[in-house]
Amino acid sequence: MTKIPNPVHFVGAGPGAPDLITLRGKTLLETADLVIYAGSLVNPEILLWCRDSAVIMDSASMDLTEQVEAMERSFREGLSVVRLHTGDPSLYGAVAEQKRSLEDRGIPVVFVPGVSSLQASAAALGIQYTVPGGTQTLICTRRAGRTPVPQSESLEKLASHGATMVMFLSSDQAQEVAEDLITGGIAPETPSACVYRASWDDQIVIRSTLLELPGAMRERSIDRQALIIVGQCIDPGTSASLLYDRTFSHGFREGRE
Repeated sequence: MTKIPNPVHFVGAGPGAPDLITLRGKTLLETADLVIYAGSLVNPEILLWCRDSAVIMDSASMDLTEQVEAMERSFREGLSVVRLHTGDPSLYGAVAEQKRSLEDRGIPVVFVPGVSSLQASAAALGIQYTVPGGTQTLICTRRAGRTPVPQSESLEKLASHGATMVMFLSSDQAQEVAEDLITGGIAPETPSACVYRASWDDQIVIRSTLLELPGAMRERSIDRQALIIVGQCIDPGTSASLLYDRTFSHGFREGRE
């Protein structure tokens, strides 16, 4: 990997639990001079990795220009800068415009991946999103809200694939999500789940059917910081991968009768 001198690091903080940040992310926090973090989503305990002299800024009250200017000032002074995002920056991270603005100013940017709530939710449920003998496809999406979604990516259209579906940023529209998916052809009795604040101390896991999930979420007052997962992966039955089947050959083992 080519080493870039003193870049601004966009670091994935992980889904919530402080010990789910990557080793690389932790190391960068320990040496950072400026840390701008998403205060509305990042667990403040993660900031305990920062040194006492670090300047820590909450991006919740900052617009794009203010964030970029703060990062630029520190960069020009030769200081180490970390932009700390929740989960993994590549998923609904709103990082593209920050990266573009910094690079337009001649400031290099490096991304450090993080554990997403996508993985943390699967861990909370004890599932895998792909089903042996069933769907091998995972669709990560959201329902249109204040920010639109292309019509070709509406939940009704995506439902027709029969894939495992994970809805981000849609828990405040759980009823509409269920209605859209059922309209698109997913059976009302399809196993479904909601994971609220995956990996946090107050994590909540709900298992239900697609039809009944919105009501179960309302009962727990869940309308933010949650993923909705729909598909046979929630209850895959006894399906098994061929990988460890004794009769199955692959590059490291010859199958046996």
